[in-house]
Amino acid sequence: MTPDPDIDSPQVGQEPARRSGSILLVLLVAGSIVAAAVAFMTLGSTNAQPYILALLASLAMVGLFTLFAFAAGIVRFADRTIDDPLMRPIADHAFDGIAVTDSGGHVIYANSAYLALTGATSMQDVRPVERVFIGNPDVSEAVFRLLKAAREGKRQQEEVRVAAADGTNGRWLRLRVRRLAQAKRYSRYAVWSIADITRDRERQEDVFQELRHAIEYLDHAPCGFFSVNQSGDLVYVNATLANWLDHDLAEVGSGGLKLADIVSGDGASLLTSIIAAPGEVRTEVFDIDLRMRNGKTMPARLYHKLAFGADGVPGPSRTLVISRARDERVDPQRAAEVRFMRFFDNTPMAIATVDKSGAVGRANARFAKLAQSLSPDGAVAKSILAAVKERDRGQLSAAIHAAADGQGDIPPVEVMLEGARERWGQFFVTAVEDDRDAEAAIVYMLETTERRTLESQINQSQKMESVGQLAGGIAHDFNNVLSAIMMANDFLLNAHKPTDPSFQDIMQIKQNANRAAALVRQLLAFSRRQTLQPKVLDLGDTLSDIGMLLKRLIGEKVTFPGVVHGRDLWPVKADVSQFEQVIVNLVVNARDAMPNGGKLAIRTANVAAAEVAAFGHKGMPAADYVLVEIGDTGTGIPPEIVDKIFEPFFSTKEVGKGTGLGLSTVYGIVKQTGGFIYVDSKAGEGTTFRIFLPRHHPEAEAPPASSGVIGAAKEPSPAAKPVNTDLTGQGTILLVEDEEGLRSLNARGLRSRGYSVIEASNGIEALEALDENGAVDLVVSDVVMPEMDGPTLLRKMRVRNPNLRIIFVSGYAEEAFDKSLPENEQFAFLAKPFALSALIAKVKETMTAS
Repeated sequence: MTPDPDIDSPQVGQEPARRSGSILLVLLVAGSIVAAAVAFMTLGSTNAQPYILALLASLAMVGLFTLFAFAAGIVRFADRTIDDPLMRPIADHAFDGIAVTDSGGHVIYANSAYLALTGATSMQDVRPVERVFIGNPDVSEAVFRLLKAAREGKRQQEEVRVAAADGTNGRWLRLRVRRLAQAKRYSRYAVWSIADITRDRERQEDVFQELRHAIEYLDHAPCGFFSVNQSGDLVYVNATLANWLDHDLAEVGSGGLKLADIVSGDGASLLTSIIAAPGEVRTEVFDIDLRMRNGKTMPARLYHKLAFGADGVPGPSRTLVISRARDERVDPQRAAEVRFMRFFDNTPMAIATVDKSGAVGRANARFAKLAQSLSPDGAVAKSILAAVKERDRGQLSAAIHAAADGQGDIPPVEVMLEGARERWGQFFVTAVEDDRDAEAAIVYMLETTERRTLESQINQSQKMESVGQLAGGIAHDFNNVLSAIMMANDFLLNAHKPTDPSFQDIMQIKQNANRAAALVRQLLAFSRRQTLQPKVLDLGDTLSDIGMLLKRLIGEKVTFPGVVHGRDLWPVKADVSQFEQVIVNLVVNARDAMPNGGKLAIRTANVAAAEVAAFGHKGMPAADYVLVEIGDTGTGIPPEIVDKIFEPFFSTKEVGKGTGLGLSTVYGIVKQTGGFIYVDSKAGEGTTFRIFLPRHHPEAEAPPASSGVIGAAKEPSPAAKPVNTDLTGQGTILLVEDEEGLRSLNARGLRSRGYSVIEASNGIEALEALDENGAVDLVVSDVVMPEMDGPTLLRKMRVRNPNLRIIFVSGYAEEAFDKSLPENEQFAFLAKPFALSALIAKVKETMTAS
């Protein structure tokens, strides 16, 4: 332990005495204690006891006073780092000036470099930093900030320029200040350092001047230069290139100018498609067109240098640009080369030369763009076979080998391209007319995705239209058969009492005929020839009304939280009963797709015209729609049958568990309403049906005409009529029907009610009968007939008798022929098949109408 000197009163420049321990003193004290112990042993325990107690008491007193002195700070344990002989010389002989000041700003230590930098001649006239530069306006603000940092115990650095007294450039100084140490006892001391950085500043200015001169030389060079980073942003463009392209240099480096802005067509893909090994430096030469700000193009040759890092990521490029615009006017050979390269890179067809294995040698800009879109890893840029799905690569490889063998007239190869979505391409392969093994063939490729999609849509549309026409024709003919069956069945029911043994058989015939009529209505729905009664609907209310029904249909295994309604749904115009049938059919299909349970989701939303493209559904024009989306988490629909689900009689269910008309009915109802339906399904993940119904605009709806269809198109409900309604009547009825059996049954039924009936098998006979019997009160006519159809017959009859009443009967909807009638024409309509009671009721209603 050594006494603690007063740290506040060292003399500047004096070296304090070294405090060090003495091993001899330690050995002397230890020897004395050992000698005393030996002496006490010779005296004996009885005689030595007082001396031993005295010695121990003395040692205890020394130890006690030492502890008090240590606690009071009078003595302390020596710090070996302070006694280190290296510490003081390091500070004394440092290159930078160092000074330590106390809380009052007095210098308590300064090294020789500080004296030299501050102009002090000895330790007695040393001054603190603020007094050294007092009165210097260029330094005063910096010193003020340093003093503030010193008071707050912070680190601060400032660089100042001190002018020389003789008016020369002066010098640059770096001033720093910090706390002496973090310990509390040292917190009032600050360490100042001063360094002369004049030479460093001069070197920096020299480098800056050289850089400025280099940039100036580069900017005014007779060729262009630019640098582009990995993101496609131009980080540098020299003034020459900017002048050629009529761009402002201020746009460069601010994110306002990209490579695609100055390169015409697909040329940018050539520059961004370079593939190299990690750490490699590649230089490629490209002849492309640059695009000026006004849209014009300029031919140029690019020397594009690109360095790749150790991770394979390319750094900013260094690209030299030589204008070839003058070559077109000066050198005919170079002009031809420029024209060829323009043609080669700007053609809409991807072109590449390949060897026998398919490795790409040279390629144009369109091929580079195609390669980037098919494989970002650059596989297509290396081998053209990588652009094709693995299953089709053999076809393209065979064509390339045929070209390598010199074969001509190789048929085009149309195959599926690589990628997440379905894309198609057509490859044309021709032989190279030289003996170089590096190039075996030239391959031209056109992407045919849009063409195939359009062809598929047209084929699907034509197929659905043909099937619809077939289904409609079958339904019409079948309706005639059903009408005859139902009419004859009514006669049998009238002739037999309920107690008759045959009555139940007759009722069974009637029920089966009604079931057959329901199937026919589904066929008509698919062919969009059924009768609809559209009205303005709020789909949210309509779906809420059938919510309980849907929950009962799906059962307990399927989770259905309810319909998620969109806000402020637009109105639509549809037949409410038919729309409910659409929802029920889709929900039942979703339930059947989740035999082990799952989740059903139904939601509605408005889809504005600007949002239609986001769905990616082709064939749907941009307009305002109301969307109804029905999704499930079921088994999904396999891709190979998803295009067939709307076809009639197509079903994946077991025999006897479905007619195959459910989705075809949905398709027909949606289409007849003017909407669109699309399906999105993944096997094992679920299916989502999206129905888009056009928004109804009330202001665009035409006011109802004063005349038109008289009466409803469907059979009146027996429950809605009084039991004892009088359906008898008088008058002459002209019955026009080409089906002889059906005509006879209809005539028989009408005669049984008191009417006089004139029969005709077609329109020509009907006109002749009308001329012979002018007193005809009512015409009941089929719509589709040979030689003359119903609308034509109506027009000719109106010439003879403008007030003649007419009822059209048809297996088609009235909209199927309404457009062929004169405007504001009045007629009644009855849809086939119908019962005898429906025909008599319609005749009675029309005869008694005013």
